[in-house]
Amino acid sequence: MDPAIIFSSIRNSNTANSRLLEDIYKSEFDFNQSCVIPYRISNGSVELLLITSIKKQKWIFPKGFIEFNLSAFESAKKEAYEEAGVIGENETVELGSFELKKKNRSSHIKIFSMEVTKELKDYPEKNLRKRKWFTIKDALENIENSDIKNFVHKLEVKVKPANHNPAQ
Repeated sequence: MDPAIIFSSIRNSNTANSRLLEDIYKSEFDFNQSCVIPYRISNGSVELLLITSIKKQKWIFPKGFIEFNLSAFESAKKEAYEEAGVIGENETVELGSFELKKKNRSSHIKIFSMEVTKELKDYPEKNLRKRKWFTIKDALENIENSDIKNFVHKLEVKVKPANHNPAQ
């Protein structure tokens, strides 16, 4: 059986033990994940939206497991909504992917960029995370993962504020 289907079933169950089952499951399998770099153009500059991780309060981009019934980009957009409260353009802009090794497992993570078109006041993880807009320079100073920093540089090359036509 596909690990994504098992994980989705555990995550969507409403049992008291679902969090424990989710943690056990995560420790046993390798995963496919997607991450989105939300951005906007403000006063002629590119700004990136970072959120804090729940446990360590580190500045990160929204990221999560690719759900079996969604594409990688659709899953990334869903994470952006749930974790950061933002909605963006439907255009798929994949910046690349990388492998992240943690303990005894690894994750294959696809990275996407998404121009934010709407920032919500209320969203599912509002009380669990902080969110903040950063300049690219400041975002790079706050992000710890070097692979993610490389994708920020890729985004910086792709998005040119002077040539940018905001979505209406």
